[in-house]
Amino acid sequence: MMYQIQVKVMPLKELLDPQGKAVMTGLGNLGLGSIKDVRIGKNITLQVEAASEQEAKKIADDATKKLLANPVMEYYEIHIEQSESAG
Repeated sequence: MMYQIQVKVMPLKELLDPQGKAVMTGLGNLGLGSIKDVRIGKNITLQVEAASEQEAKKIADDATKKLLANPVMEYYEIHIEQSESAG
């Protein structure tokens, strides 16, 4: 089975987000002061071939822990769906 997995990686809420802060400043300069917070993260799409959804999620979790996210500074969420396998 082929699975499409979305991994959302965001800075920990307790930590300063310098990119988000810079965007907030820019938005304020554009007169968009009603936006009160900006957090910038990453959205990563993985195509995973696995025997089951649980196996696909484990593969994505391992990849995220080992490479895609820094657990000291970031948290992540994994969303998975079965996709059509390519011919």
